[in-house]
Amino acid sequence: MPLMAHTSYAPHLAVATRAAMEAGALLAKHVGRPRRVQTKRSAIDLVTEVDRASEQLIRARLERAFPRIGVLGEEGGASGDTATRWIIDPLDGTNNFVHGFPFFGVSIGLQRNGVMVAGVIYDPLRRELFAALRGGGARLNGRRIRVSPTRRLSHSLLSTGFSSAFLKRRQPYLGWFERFQRSSHGVRRMGSTVLCLASVACGRLEGFYELDLWPWDMAAGWLLVEEAGGRVTGLSGQRAVLERSEMVASNGLIHREMLRALAPR
Repeated sequence: MPLMAHTSYAPHLAVATRAAMEAGALLAKHVGRPRRVQTKRSAIDLVTEVDRASEQLIRARLERAFPRIGVLGEEGGASGDTATRWIIDPLDGTNNFVHGFPFFGVSIGLQRNGVMVAGVIYDPLRRELFAALRGGGARLNGRRIRVSPTRRLSHSLLSTGFSSAFLKRRQPYLGWFERFQRSSHGVRRMGSTVLCLASVACGRLEGFYELDLWPWDMAAGWLLVEEAGGRVTGLSGQRAVLERSEMVASNGLIHREMLRALAPR
């Protein structure tokens, strides 16, 4: 897809931005006090009525503006066209949200023929809006952002996540965690993939890695990192694919070191 194709999706990004901010306001209103909390795939995989209300709001805004574009959402599943589709995480970091821990966000990405072309991530408590267009760079509250210039893993701060599948297969999670703890400034496990990817994009973190992800976890953040000058691959360095459920994202400068640390031992 030509780099200048980003100009075609500026209207889409504008609508997604408004939807993300409106959904974020809903989350901020209810943080720490949802009325109903349920479990999905495991006892630590939570969903609330606010997750569902947020997705319904976002879907309504997107479908009203672009009725021919399909939607894939964490709570509502897939509908419509798959060649061009929105990929929505209406509340990433639900456990944090339930407990009032201030690290959760909204993510909306637009995919065209397998390529992410637009994306927005909104942190409603910090009022930080991350946005990117393919070929158009990445921005935070309208200001251009770049990944960290750090060149060595030993000087880097990383992040990861332990999915609901962690208890079923603790390795390789624990092995990787120990390796990176020894070889970097530390590994944070903050509970929101989308905000971790946004943090890589704006240089607060040098790298992120995780298994057992879903397309809505990765979509917008993947584009943000690449448009901010970073690199995104699978755990073995292969081309990243949303359906592969694994990701390594970095500033690009420490990527090879991260891949070596993630290699089977």
